[in-house]
Amino acid sequence: MFTTLLAVVVALALGHLAPGLARRLRDYAWFRHWLRWLERRPEAGARRDGTLAVAAVAVLPPLLVLGLLQWLLAGHAFGLPSLLLGVAVLFHVWGPRDLDRDVDAILEAGTGDARRAAAARLWPATRRDQARVDPPAVVGAVFGCALRRWFSVLLWFLLLGPVGALAYRLLAILAEDAVAARLPAGMVAAAGRLLAVLDWPVAQLLTLSLALVGNFQDVLQAWRQAGGTALRADSAVLAAVGRASVRGVVADEARDYAGAGLASGSALLRELGPMPELREAMGLVWRALVLWLALLALCVVAGWAG
Repeated sequence: MFTTLLAVVVALALGHLAPGLARRLRDYAWFRHWLRWLERRPEAGARRDGTLAVAAVAVLPPLLVLGLLQWLLAGHAFGLPSLLLGVAVLFHVWGPRDLDRDVDAILEAGTGDARRAAAARLWPATRRDQARVDPPAVVGAVFGCALRRWFSVLLWFLLLGPVGALAYRLLAILAEDAVAARLPAGMVAAAGRLLAVLDWPVAQLLTLSLALVGNFQDVLQAWRQAGGTALRADSAVLAAVGRASVRGVVADEARDYAGAGLASGSALLRELGPMPELREAMGLVWRALVLWLALLALCVVAGWAG
């Protein structure tokens, strides 16, 4: 628990204070080269249709190396080597892009092609042509990015350690990175299915977090209407829940400003700023992350006290 908490704090701090360093250390060129080498192998044509086992062949070797290192370091020097390994791995797999900076770029881009290009960074490389700039679509993309960049990595790091966090990030690259266009379609599809399974519990927990930091009734209603009660490996319900949460927060802000005497629509828009839905979406994501970290800190304190 302490390792997870410290690693997240380090990942967030370095990502904001040293964005250039974060970009260099979160480069997955090594994994893309590995995938291209696999694709050039003589037997690659025989597995063009791919299966889950084929996707595992691509992901397992790096995980085995990390797992061996994790096992060798365990129990030495009062756990300091394991702590440093956990911090390094989580920092590497966090993001990899800074979500705050991507959202700020959209708000500062103005309108037209500049805003569309900035918003496209919130979509995976394999679906970037589907990027839109209307508030509902962008808000849904923000919550999708929060799931893939932060919360899923955090949960699987908490459950399985560095191996779990790296496994999630490598599967995300297989399923959504630009390199997927050059890989067997079956491999990409298998990675996408497994990624959806890994995302499902995180999306449910994040939905609960949004209910606690936002409007519980709005979140619960949106969750039910989006099919949240169905047991299926699909995190799409999170986008619907996020949009409902943001609508409630923006509506509350508008009522507060109106109650303060800003009766005209133009005055309200000036006070709320450009794309208030996007700003509130980022605020809700941060509140949910603070809630998760607060729970982790309580577990750490309880463990020390015990």
